[in-house]
Amino acid sequence: MTTPSTPTQTQDTPAPAPRHLRAPVPVQTRSERFTSTEVADFPEVTGREVMWKHTPVARLAELLSGELDGSPYVFDLTPAPGVTAEWIARDDARVGAAGIPEDRASANAWTNFEQALLVSISGDDVKEATLTRAALGGAARAAHTVVEVAPGAHATLILQNSGAAHLAENVEFLLGADANLTVVSVQEWDDDALHVAAHFAEQAEGARLKHVAVTLGGGVVRLNPSAHLVGARSEATLLGAYFADASQHLEQQVFVHHDGPETRSRVTYKGALQGEGARTVWIGDVLIGPKAVGTDTYEQNRNLVLTDGARADSVPNLEIETGDIVGAGHASATGRFDDEQLFYLQSRGITEEEARRLVVRGFLFEIVQQIGSPALQEHLQTAIEAELTVTIPAAS
Repeated sequence: MTTPSTPTQTQDTPAPAPRHLRAPVPVQTRSERFTSTEVADFPEVTGREVMWKHTPVARLAELLSGELDGSPYVFDLTPAPGVTAEWIARDDARVGAAGIPEDRASANAWTNFEQALLVSISGDDVKEATLTRAALGGAARAAHTVVEVAPGAHATLILQNSGAAHLAENVEFLLGADANLTVVSVQEWDDDALHVAAHFAEQAEGARLKHVAVTLGGGVVRLNPSAHLVGARSEATLLGAYFADASQHLEQQVFVHHDGPETRSRVTYKGALQGEGARTVWIGDVLIGPKAVGTDTYEQNRNLVLTDGARADSVPNLEIETGDIVGAGHASATGRFDDEQLFYLQSRGITEEEARRLVVRGFLFEIVQQIGSPALQEHLQTAIEAELTVTIPAAS
């Protein structure tokens, strides 16, 4: 009597080709994308790939393929009860628990980082902490951050980025049962900064995440947040506000994966553009898995083009693998000023230039005011006002 055996490698059996050299297989759903922590497993980026076709890949060459400095860097964490930070080893079990790279830049950062920065949050009292990075320098760098939120903990964590940077990084958020985390990632980099980041969130039962991305600075900034709603009744709110000036490229590729039952998500991103060559990209993917009965989800992106020569790309996608849901929808709009709003303001004695400023200010502040941190909201309002100091010409 013989038993089945597992085929073995012999001299007559060629070794399988690397994943990226095999014949392409169509990806049927967003969750089936190839993932790996090794940069060598990904082909060189040409700019023709689905996930890179909107990105100025030539400007990011050093982050996509070059060696990166993955050593620990200088940071500052404001004191808050129950919030600590420490460096942990690459082989710590928490590294990779929230997500694995889906693209070459993320994998390059993963391959090159030496230690991960662990931010631990505990305690059910409401608290706020700010992690500031302002001295990364102009050398190409890799970074990895893990934010672990204990069950029942409640906090706001601000990730404040400024100064010079050529940075590729991965940030993981691990939310325990009934945890409540608001994370605000603020990009106020120097004008020539390069920043490519993947944010991964894994949410247990009843966990609530509010992820806010505010991008005002940097030459090329590509921030891709994803939320995996594994636990029943978990919730994710993903918000974004961005303002692109001449020759500035700001990009967001958002992914929400409803995996557990009775989960809820809301995605709202709003951006303004002005100046020759100003470019923004927003891609929103929502996947409702076969086990995610009772899902309630909606995503939207709005863009306000202030001058000629600016371009906004907006692509919402929705995949549904179960018919038993509460609701699912998406919307996208890109346009110029609302003439009725301008007419209303001018009819009350406000100049056309100031009326345009008021429209833009209100458009973006709708996102900022949902952060929940008065000091940060005031800071961002001032920063947006500074963006608006450049005269906004009338729409042609």
